[in-house]
Amino acid sequence: MKFDPEKHHRRSIRLPDYNYAQAGAYFVTICTYKKQCWFGDVKQGEIQLNQIGQIVVQEWLKSSEIRQEIELDEWVLMPNHLHGIVWIKDQDQGRCDRIEDLHHEGLHHEGLHHEGLHHEGLHRKPLQSRSLGSFVNGFKSSVTRRVNLIRYNSDLPFWQRNYYESIIRDETHLRNIREYIWDNLQNWEDDEEHPHNNSEWQKMLIDVRF
Repeated sequence: MKFDPEKHHRRSIRLPDYNYAQAGAYFVTICTYKKQCWFGDVKQGEIQLNQIGQIVVQEWLKSSEIRQEIELDEWVLMPNHLHGIVWIKDQDQGRCDRIEDLHHEGLHHEGLHHEGLHHEGLHRKPLQSRSLGSFVNGFKSSVTRRVNLIRYNSDLPFWQRNYYESIIRDETHLRNIREYIWDNLQNWEDDEEHPHNNSEWQKMLIDVRF
């Protein structure tokens, strides 16, 4: 599955009229500031997490545990980004297979067919509660707070300001994204997010207290 958020985001900047609190499945990608490899290394197809990477995993799992409306599907933590499928559950029925509902309702806006970049902080109104944005914002904030406790300099931003999102519209889309997530670690050397594949990448160190 070809996933290229940098290529697609300009054509689908978050659907303005879509309710991101409604039940359904969403594919999100959350990146570190300037795609810095702060979470660990990939060796022989496995991620070897450092202290910061362990914090990210703990808070990803915790964020879903403390939010009754959230259920995590497949996810993977890479050295500089996290891919995950997030279900927002129907508050009356538990997890709702909203995928089929979306398909039958005919929501065929271009934004449903491409990954989009969600801009945080561009609107003054607060994030909608129990929404995808609220979940991601809470997760990122929790990680940042914990990381700031163990690093000497907290002036350097930790996360990329935005995150990428895609509304999962049917079972085929869901299956393809799951396969993409499963294959991510094996394909790390060829990943466009790998520093070796980016001539402009410059390493930024975080001084962490051990």
